[in-house]
Amino acid sequence: MESTIRIDKWLWAVRLFKTRTLASDACRGGKVSLNNASVKPSKEVKPGDVLQMRIGILTKTVKVTGIIANRVSAKLAVNYVEDLTPPEEYEKLKSNKDDFFVKRDRGTGRPTKKDRREIDNTFPEW
Repeated sequence: MESTIRIDKWLWAVRLFKTRTLASDACRGGKVSLNNASVKPSKEVKPGDVLQMRIGILTKTVKVTGIIANRVSAKLAVNYVEDLTPPEEYEKLKSNKDDFFVKRDRGTGRPTKKDRREIDNTFPEW
């Protein structure tokens, strides 16, 4: 068994990214760091390394507990990664989900053009 593996391949194999291309793009885009240093997709990881990934608004922290070269089922993938993400990060997802929808009274129908502009001004980052 190998002692190191490319970071993009490992991220894909343990199912942190859906495709290896997405994992490579995240590394190139500066969204993945290894031991607090930004990495390229070809960087080698070994057991004991700590990775931080920016996935949407979530900053996920994981520890490499084993090397795996091929993608396996989700049940087996948990044996190669340890989740160190603080609970506050997962709370961000829950609170953001509540803020996403605008409360409208039942039976008022679709928003008018004026209503839509007011909604858009409420959430300028959209």
